[in-house]
Amino acid sequence: MESHLDAAQRDRLRQMLEAQRATLRETLRGEVLAADILRAEDIADRVRDPGDEAVVDLLADLEYADIDRHIGALRATEAALRAWHDGRYGVCADCGGPIPYARLEAYPTASRCIDCQAEYERAGGPTPRL
Repeated sequence: MESHLDAAQRDRLRQMLEAQRATLRETLRGEVLAADILRAEDIADRVRDPGDEAVVDLLADLEYADIDRHIGALRATEAALRAWHDGRYGVCADCGGPIPYARLEAYPTASRCIDCQAEYERAGGPTPRL
């Protein structure tokens, strides 16, 4: 498939995706190490005040939410890199049209053109997360 992106644009976007992947992996590594759930459970077992237990539960939930968000971003980045290597990068998953370079530069994991993304969101799909 012939790309609408020139070689310099493709290379820049690949570098951005690879840097994003490395950052996300390092972030996740730190979050997983920090999310010592057994420690949180141990604290919850020692605390008998319902308010303190709620705080411990909230902290654990926030750690899990961050990890989940970063895993989703890493999956999107990996999918974009696979598409880059397969020659499908920059092609809208819905209409098959080109995704403008400016959109990809701002949001390298974009899988839809602006029009299709807007329609997807109007139809109730999730908004993209960075």
